Amino acid sequence: MNFITLVGVGGAVCTTVCLIPQVIQIHKTKQTRDLSLGMYVIFLIGIALWLIYGVAIQDLPLMLANGVTLPLAVYILIMKIKHR
Repeated sequence: MNFITLVGVGGAVCTTVCLIPQVIQIHKTKQTRDLSLGMYVIFLIGIALWLIYGVAIQDLPLMLANGVTLPLAVYILIMKIKHR
C-alpha cells in the first residue's frame, strides 16, 4: 500500500469513527435537540454520493468508509427526526 492510499484510509477511518461517539450518546440519552437536522440531511446525501462514486470507480477505501458511515448517519438522522 502506497503512502497516498494510507492517507486516504486514515482519513476514511477518522471520518467514519468520529460518528460512533455521537451514535452512542444519542442511543443512551435519546437527546438530539442540539443537532442540526439540515446538517445531517446534507451530510447523509454527501455520504451516499461518495459511496456511489466509490462503487463506480471501484475504490475500496471509499466504498468501505462510506458503506459504514452511511448507516451511522442514517441512524442519527432517524433519531433526530424521532426525538425532536
